[in-house]
Amino acid sequence: MVARSTIIATLKQTKKQQNINWDGPTPLYHQLYSLLKQQIIDGTITYGSHLPTEQELGEAFGLSRITVKRAMDELSAENLVERRRGRGTTVTYKYKPKPVKAPLVGMLENIETMSRHTRTKKLDIAQAIPPADIRGELKLSSTDTACKLIRVRLTEDEKIPFAYYLSWTLTSVDTFSDPALKDHTRIELLRQQGINLSRIDQLISAEPANAEVAKELKLREGSPILVLARRSYDEKGNLVDILFCKYNPAIFQYQMTMELGDNKNEK
Repeated sequence: MVARSTIIATLKQTKKQQNINWDGPTPLYHQLYSLLKQQIIDGTITYGSHLPTEQELGEAFGLSRITVKRAMDELSAENLVERRRGRGTTVTYKYKPKPVKAPLVGMLENIETMSRHTRTKKLDIAQAIPPADIRGELKLSSTDTACKLIRVRLTEDEKIPFAYYLSWTLTSVDTFSDPALKDHTRIELLRQQGINLSRIDQLISAEPANAEVAKELKLREGSPILVLARRSYDEKGNLVDILFCKYNPAIFQYQMTMELGDNKNEK
């Protein structure tokens, strides 16, 4: 939850950055309502936070309590907050980050380009029973197996390891033989098995490196690492591959460039 004093400070900063003018033609209550709504919708003011009181907001922005009350009532009418006598105003809207969508073709090209300009070392491969959470995602029974592949990716000169890969794939171990992996990317090898990917979901997070990952990436155990979880789906929408990419952040950076299109015709 965000403290009330922090909320006021953030609102003031946003008002300043956006050049909001209380003397403009837009009613004061609507300007304050819009300012608060923006902070709630984008997750700046988080679910469960207690908004400043009408008096605190009025004093902070030089507004009357009637003006502040109307702004709060508008937020309540949109189910963004809950107002209770004696308990104040609480944010009830739960912010959910929206996924960034990008063309799959471009993503696959980037993955394959990195594969061709770096080298991998296979640490282990086996037909194994995945952990319960992975089995659940892949819709496997408690006795079903999948191909478990562990690799380390190194720079092109094969001197510096920068990524630790663990994948579970609905295919046989023969798909990822040493000769096959030497000349082809995993995506190409899946295509050869008739598995054409139609969607890839990626989630980026961070975690401390466990003993095995730290050893392979030449880090101290517990060092922060960047984790990219990639889930790949076939043309029927079935999840066929789960890959956990664990990167040394001092060597690897994940960059995205997004361009704003011409939105003149958008309504």
